[in-house]
Amino acid sequence: MPEPVKRDPEAPQLLELIVKDNMGNEWGKLSVPAKEFSTGSVGFYVSEKIANPKNGERYQCSLSFTLIGSKPKA
Repeated sequence: MPEPVKRDPEAPQLLELIVKDNMGNEWGKLSVPAKEFSTGSVGFYVSEKIANPKNGERYQCSLSFTLIGSKPKA
């Protein structure tokens, strides 16, 4: 895997996100670990299921944060 062009030395190894609707109802909490992507970029990534608190319907949630400018030049 190519080495990232840059890294963020102040970035944590884990983000914790709380997912709420516009009424303030909590749908879930996501732990988002740091990741080195196959492209060579760095950031954070999670893929989880969360449920609607009112009826239990489940949703697949995928989220990535990529450090801008970290992808190696081709």
